[in-house]
Amino acid sequence: MTTTLLLEIFAGFFTAFIALWMLALNRPTAAAAVPISLEDSAPAQGSAIAASVRHGLSSYFLREGRLANTGLLILRLAIGAMMIHHGQDKLADPQAFATNYVVPLHLPFPLFFAHVAGYSEILGSWLLILGLLSPLGALALTGTMTVAAYHHILTSGLNIYVLELVVLYLGGSLALLLVGPGRYSFDAGILNGLFAGTEASEAPTTATKPVSVSYGLAAEAS
Repeated sequence: MTTTLLLEIFAGFFTAFIALWMLALNRPTAAAAVPISLEDSAPAQGSAIAASVRHGLSSYFLREGRLANTGLLILRLAIGAMMIHHGQDKLADPQAFATNYVVPLHLPFPLFFAHVAGYSEILGSWLLILGLLSPLGALALTGTMTVAAYHHILTSGLNIYVLELVVLYLGGSLALLLVGPGRYSFDAGILNGLFAGTEASEAPTTATKPVSVSYGLAAEAS
């Protein structure tokens, strides 16, 4: 058993552990209702820009629905686990990859771009698997697969048997980039903790003020 295979087996068990941990700890929870008085409602809402940013991040990272989040987790694990091998193949012989794939694209410094492609696929795959900085990981894989699709079209035309695997990886990476990693990710856990701390600090402290109730025609003068 080679060292690479041992590392991949260890990575698989580590990934499964992280996925189960995220599944157990980062479940969708209902936000606690905080009583806000009419006088304090305006300061508690904050600025419109901050509210829009928070809503956008929540809809991207803190998606509701157990089945949807599980599907995104499976998609992340599948694409990440498979794309790691493509990155390893590129870095195993970067000169051959540069000669066969980068040079036909007429890009400068083909050996440099061969290393960039290999490391982008390996690091991007791990970011997707862990759900840590997942938009960057999805963007890295989307970029490499876009270049790969352009290379196949340039050299082989619209050959479905050449393009099918690239299009599947490109479609999955682009979907994760647009939809987000789901709740079962480090990104969602970090953002959920930040939002919880922000909401706790911004929650107004409502103090009950003494109210004098007057019965009759006149209140008692203080």
